[in-house]
Amino acid sequence: MKRNILIITGALVVSAIVIIALKPFAKKEGAVTFDTVKAERGAITNTVTATGTIEAITTVEVGTQVSGIIQHVYVDFNDNVRQGQVLARLDETPLKAQLEQSQASVDQAQAQLNFQEATYKRLKPLYDKNLIAQTDFDQAVYNYENSKAALSNSRSALTRAKVNLEYATVLSPIDGVVLNRAVEEGQTVAASFNTPTLFTIVNDLTRMEVQTSVDEADIGKVKEGQRVEFTVDAYPDMNFEGSVSQVRLQPVTTNNVVTYVVIISAPNPDKKLMPGMTASTIIYVEEKENTIIIAGKAVRFTPDQSWLAKMAKERESKMREGPENAGSIPPPVMRTANDADVLNKKNIWIKDENGLIRPVMITTGIDNGSSVEILSGLKVGDEVVYAMNTGAKKESTEKTNNGPPGPFPF
Repeated sequence: MKRNILIITGALVVSAIVIIALKPFAKKEGAVTFDTVKAERGAITNTVTATGTIEAITTVEVGTQVSGIIQHVYVDFNDNVRQGQVLARLDETPLKAQLEQSQASVDQAQAQLNFQEATYKRLKPLYDKNLIAQTDFDQAVYNYENSKAALSNSRSALTRAKVNLEYATVLSPIDGVVLNRAVEEGQTVAASFNTPTLFTIVNDLTRMEVQTSVDEADIGKVKEGQRVEFTVDAYPDMNFEGSVSQVRLQPVTTNNVVTYVVIISAPNPDKKLMPGMTASTIIYVEEKENTIIIAGKAVRFTPDQSWLAKMAKERESKMREGPENAGSIPPPVMRTANDADVLNKKNIWIKDENGLIRPVMITTGIDNGSSVEILSGLKVGDEVVYAMNTGAKKESTEKTNNGPPGPFPF
C-alpha cells in the first residue's frame, strides 16, 4: 500500500515539474501575429485559354465545270505545284466534237446571213421606186435581221464550246501543295448539278493559322496583335508562338453556349504544324514587365472585425488619456462612399517596422487571381499582410471585401 502511494506521489511530482518547465514556452492567449508577403518587382500576365484547329491560310478546292472521263492525272498527294500547272486532263473527244458542231453552225448562219443580205440589197432599190409590194420588202428585212441574230447566237455557242474544251485541262489556281486528290484516271466526272472537287490545294505551309473558339465571357479582352502561345499533341514539349490577326463578329452557338472565332497567325518554318491539328492556345490579353506585384491574397485580406473593434476602443481610450498614448493603436482610415471601388482602388494592410499594421490605399492594375499589379500606393519591400493569427484560430487568407465595413475601412 505504501509502495503504491509513493509511485502515485512521484508521478504527480514529475508532471508538475514538466508543466512548470514548459510554461515559459506556452503562447500567450490572445496574442495576435500577422503573416506577410513583400511587394517586389516582376512580370505579370493575364491570359485567356481556348482550343482551336490549325488550318492553312488559303485552301482552294479545285473542280471542273464540264463532265467527262479523267484521262490523265499529273499530280499526287503532297506534291508542290505552281500556279497554272496542269493537274489533270479530261477526255477531249466529245468536247472537240461539240466545238466542230458549233463551228459548223456558225458557218451555216454566216451563209444564211450572206444570202439574206443580198436579197435585202436587191429589193431595197425596187421598193424605193414602188416596184414591189410593202409585204415583200418587209419579209426581206425580217429575214435579214433574223439571220444576223442567228449568226450572233451561233458564235456564242462556239465560244462556249471553246471554253468547255479549255476546262477539260484542270490547272492549279495558286502556288501550293496538293493536300487531297479525289480522282483517279478513268473515273467519270459528272458536273451536271454541282462542281465536283478534284483536288484540294493549300498555299504556303510555312505560314499557318489557328482557328480558335473563345467564350463570350472572355472575347471582350481579346484584341488584334496580342501574343499567343499554343501546343499541339504531336509535340507536347514544344511551345509555338503566334499573334491574334482577326476577331470575327459572327457568333457560334452550340448547346446554348456562345463562342466567337479568333484567328491566330502562326509561323511554321519547320513545317511541323499540319492542317487539322488540335491546338491548345494561351492568349496573353495583358502583359507587364518590371512592375510592382503582390500576391492576390494580400489584396483580398481583411483583419478580424472583432479585433478591429477592440483596437478602435483601445485607441479611443488612449486618446482620452492623451494623443501621445495612442501611437501603438492602428488609426482608422477616413474615406468617401465607394472610394475603394473607383479606378481600381483598394485598401490593403501593411506591417511597419514596429510590428504594427495599418491600412493603405493602393491603385491596382493587372489582376490574374494569383498576383496583382500595384500602380501606386506601395514600394518594393513593403510587407503586406495576407493573414492574421489571434492565437485561437487562423483567419482565412481569402476574405473578400464584401463584408460590412469596420472602424478601419478596407
